[in-house]
Amino acid sequence: MKAIVIEEFGGAEQLKEQEVAKPACGVNQVLIRTHATSVNPVDFKIRQGDMKEAAGNFPLILGGDVAGTVAEVGSNVTRFREGDRVFARPRQFGTYAEYVAVDADIIARIPESLSFEEAAAIPLAAMTAWQALVDHGRLAKGQKVLIHAGAGGVGTYAIQIAKSLGAEVASTASDSNEGLLRSLGVDHFINYKKENFSEILSGYDVVLDTMGGDIQRDSFKVLKSGGHLVSLVEQPDEKLAKEAGVTANVFMMEPKGDQLDQLAELAAEGKLKSVIDGTYPLTEQGVREAHEKSETHHTRGKLVIQVQ
Repeated sequence: MKAIVIEEFGGAEQLKEQEVAKPACGVNQVLIRTHATSVNPVDFKIRQGDMKEAAGNFPLILGGDVAGTVAEVGSNVTRFREGDRVFARPRQFGTYAEYVAVDADIIARIPESLSFEEAAAIPLAAMTAWQALVDHGRLAKGQKVLIHAGAGGVGTYAIQIAKSLGAEVASTASDSNEGLLRSLGVDHFINYKKENFSEILSGYDVVLDTMGGDIQRDSFKVLKSGGHLVSLVEQPDEKLAKEAGVTANVFMMEPKGDQLDQLAELAAEGKLKSVIDGTYPLTEQGVREAHEKSETHHTRGKLVIQVQ
């Protein structure tokens, strides 16, 4: 099968097209014929060598999202059958390929209303947003949440998830993204180039930190006592958290099939949509261009790779 691999860490030029063996389908797995995958910032961070602990062995296939059709079902699997439209965030990277073997317990069916491209954008970013807000932030109806970098992949889903929970949402972005964020449901838009969010907002229950550094430290100022700061990028300062009377943590998303089912239900109801900034083919040049776009940190929503 065709796959895009790296054989050493480095720039986007390390992404190369190769013919590799089709993965075997384990007894508790489903072999998915990939129709689309997507690019997440973790992909280029691994490629650059910044996250070697998550890399695995060379030659390495990157990619953490898959949407496609079931090509084969393991002998212990009863929930799926050949031809089903499914999507997942596999436990191991490796979705820049024509086929992916995935544990059946973390797979969900794609709603009929979604294209493969829309579905491929969801798993890693939307489950990250869900776990940040629901599992760690304990966000509830009537509460207030600040989502940093709302125009990004995680941010666009986090806004919609928060609104579906009945929360009041503030988000930071550049002025060019105000229309997008308001269309997703943002109640309070902050143009980070002209406004200081920590001087405008107060009494918030949850902050989703996607930036770290000074932005993370200033985020403590907007939280009320008992609030939650949830970071995707670095461990928050425990002293600042104690002084503010809040809980603060960093976490890595874990694939969960039941949560992906819930996200699929939101998408089917029209409460969760994928914002796709661009689509690229599964070729050396296509994936390289997608990585280079992702590295600018100015992607609106997600970048999708079309495979079939």
